[in-house]
Amino acid sequence: MPSVAVKLYSVFFKFLLKNRLQNQIHAPSEESNQFGVTTRPDESVAAANPSFSDGVATKDIHIDPVTSLSVRIFLPDSALSPEPKSKTIYKSEPGSAGNLETTSSRAVRRNSYEPSVFTPREETRRSSAGEYRGYLPAADGRRKKLPVVLQFHGGGWVSGSNDSVANDMFCRRIAKLCDAVVVAVGYRLAPENRFPAAFEDGVKVLNWLAKQANLAECSKSLGGRKFEGHHKHIVDSFGASVVEPWLAAHANPSRCVLLGASCGANIADYVARKAVEAGSLLDPVKVVAQVLMYPFFIGSVPTHSEIKLANSYFYDKAMCMLAWKLFLPEGDFNLDHPAANPLVPGQGPPLKQRPPTLTVVAEHDWMRDRAIAYSEELRKVNVDAPVYEYKDAVHEFATLDILIKSPQAQVCAEDIAIWVKKYISLRGHEFSY
Repeated sequence: MPSVAVKLYSVFFKFLLKNRLQNQIHAPSEESNQFGVTTRPDESVAAANPSFSDGVATKDIHIDPVTSLSVRIFLPDSALSPEPKSKTIYKSEPGSAGNLETTSSRAVRRNSYEPSVFTPREETRRSSAGEYRGYLPAADGRRKKLPVVLQFHGGGWVSGSNDSVANDMFCRRIAKLCDAVVVAVGYRLAPENRFPAAFEDGVKVLNWLAKQANLAECSKSLGGRKFEGHHKHIVDSFGASVVEPWLAAHANPSRCVLLGASCGANIADYVARKAVEAGSLLDPVKVVAQVLMYPFFIGSVPTHSEIKLANSYFYDKAMCMLAWKLFLPEGDFNLDHPAANPLVPGQGPPLKQRPPTLTVVAEHDWMRDRAIAYSEELRKVNVDAPVYEYKDAVHEFATLDILIKSPQAQVCAEDIAIWVKKYISLRGHEFSY
């Protein structure tokens, strides 16, 4: 059973969340604002730090001029290690035919680098606000390319943010354990922006990643040529103002993993379906796997856990119903809505085309049975879809602020990294559609 401290905090948490949801439901309805909000004023946020604090550098980017959609990029310092070279070096010694040595045998380990071999370039840029002293990739030399993890935070549609203290800590952990660039999505919250705003934001970020990869390749090919006059100016401006330098230098979008927690898992699953439908239109982005952490699934026919654990810790069923009323379109409240129930027939594409899916569930989470049922349906059509169940765990046990430093949260992140590496490793099996 959860500890006494967790039980007490759960009571306090549910009291505050219930008041917030009820106030929003009873508040006078206003015209929908397309720009929206991605965080609440009472949310504890962590400032971006582009200088590899705790082994990870972060930066925030507002990617859509007409909405508040933004992303936070988490770049682990393992990206500073040079790519291992496979060329052969001959060493000749008197009386011997020569020794063979490969530079790959001297490749540095993950999350470490040798200053004598490679030094990260810390450029300074003057701006009206002062000096920028964060990391900028060097203009030359080999850059290490890392997989991309597209992450969607939880919060019951109405709260949470990609720059919250808890989400920042979780994404740093995933970036280091998976040795990947994590892109945390700041999608628009309800009720200011109801369905399908958050889902559309997820797809928009995936398309933005594809655009970034293509622009980076164009900038690289054009930048290598010699232009004169205004043509050179066009190429320079194109590369500097449009291409995101961290992604251009270190991201490999052909190994992309979707990861969502709670309601973010619903978004991740939707984005995975849209990625399958888009196919080669998303090139070079390839979604090779997805991780659904205690997904926010529900349906009109209650499961055993929905009945037995309806009054469970932190997010009980009554409060989640309020959250769904704030998220789904007014006048279209239906627990079998495609955003809520993944097992409703007619949701394309076919299950057999879905990417490998890891599902994380908690023992004391009333939503667990439907998530397990979804995983079972994927396995029936030969999709790699394991379920990791954690004993004595509650909903959001690996991402909630009070629980994220627990040993169980750390173990969960490590388990996710081990499974994900099957699909993002260049040497391992990779799924593609």
